[in-house]
Amino acid sequence: MFFELVYDKSLAQASYVIGCQAGGVAAVIDPKRDVDTYLEIARANNMKITHVLETHIHADFLSGSRELAKLTGAQMYLSDMGDKDWKYEFPHNKLKEGDHVKLGNLDFEVLHTPGHTPESISFLLTDNPATREPVMLFTGDFVFVGDVGRPDLLEQAAGLKGTQDIGAAQMYDSLKTFNKLQDFIQVWPGHGAGSACGKSLGAVPVSTVGYEKIRNWALQLLADKAAFSKELLADQPEPPRYFAMMKKLNKVDRKLLTEVPKIENLNQKAFENAKKRGLKIIDVRTPEAFSKGFLKGSLNIPNTNTFSTWMGWYMDYDEFFVLIAEENEVEELTRKLMRIGLDNIQGYITPGQLADIEGKALEHYQAIDKKEVKQQLEKGTVQVIDVRGASEYKKGHIEGAKNLFVGKLDQNLDKVSRDKPVIVHCQSGGRAAIAYSLLRANGFDNVSNYAGGWEDWSSN
Repeated sequence: MFFELVYDKSLAQASYVIGCQAGGVAAVIDPKRDVDTYLEIARANNMKITHVLETHIHADFLSGSRELAKLTGAQMYLSDMGDKDWKYEFPHNKLKEGDHVKLGNLDFEVLHTPGHTPESISFLLTDNPATREPVMLFTGDFVFVGDVGRPDLLEQAAGLKGTQDIGAAQMYDSLKTFNKLQDFIQVWPGHGAGSACGKSLGAVPVSTVGYEKIRNWALQLLADKAAFSKELLADQPEPPRYFAMMKKLNKVDRKLLTEVPKIENLNQKAFENAKKRGLKIIDVRTPEAFSKGFLKGSLNIPNTNTFSTWMGWYMDYDEFFVLIAEENEVEELTRKLMRIGLDNIQGYITPGQLADIEGKALEHYQAIDKKEVKQQLEKGTVQVIDVRGASEYKKGHIEGAKNLFVGKLDQNLDKVSRDKPVIVHCQSGGRAAIAYSLLRANGFDNVSNYAGGWEDWSSN
């Protein structure tokens, strides 16, 4: 058997290439959209991709199943569980509980494991003829290392009221089934630490059924269904705004993108035209570099592992935008954006071009420290905006600070006074830098960034 984990750090998302070397065939489970990664793996190992499997209709990334099938001729095997609202609306092979997908000597048994979503399935792999016992379980967003999939996304992100309690009950029942599996079976989940699909995902990529039975908090609460549901729904992170669009695009027929686009480097005239058209300008530099010279109206969303997630919070899917980025970053950024379907990149300019074009018109700021925050608080005229998540704020915050989560700050600008100085902060600076740029872009001129944040404030 051939096996390779493909892990996208930008979305903490795992996909898998599993092959039968005897037959020279391979399957991909839950592929990301820039599918050239899988084509290269197959070429390097003399295999043909013939099967594409999905565990569920994803909310956090745009699946590359259809792109991969178009390029390789592979058959898609997708869930046919759940009600009419959770059916794929394009041709595919439909899978039900108990079905088997054959790949040479390999056998994937379909387990219906709802809870995260109604149609969620897991794939239980047996490697024939090496053994008749199952050896791997691909769980998607059902069981993670140390956590389980959240059941509230349909309600919180897609607005389907009343679904989170149903999902919690389904998750409880699915875990009862999981608990009966053999301890030695490896568990390969769809996400790792950093994903918004759960609240306490582990950082290691793989586990076992036995390990999860003794360490996963959810499996410790199966004796009390009410306590399980309460804990499962408590303090989940805010689901990014783009999740609802992903659910739609992964279900319906859509335009396919079978290669990574080449993004144009704009000249001064083209950049000036983009500004006149009101296109959003996204500056991907570090907060430190941004603060030394930025374009008024631009958003500072640094090129880190969370770049695509924050872009998904702020971008509409029908609007074009321009990047400020170094040339050697552009392909990576394009891949990150296409993984969540943000394809409308008008072009890019480099920081050097920005300096040449804008010159002295660029604005600057300097982050403030704890001492200055205390001085401004003593004056009693400043408003402190804590842009962390609600659960973080509940655990501790600066007295008098208002909690406005950074991902929803653009929808809550009316809750920030334009008549008082503003101090923004988060845990350690990353989100506060985004919030600072967002407020400045929306006409708040008297804004300070307390970059040390709660981590600095709460230290001795």
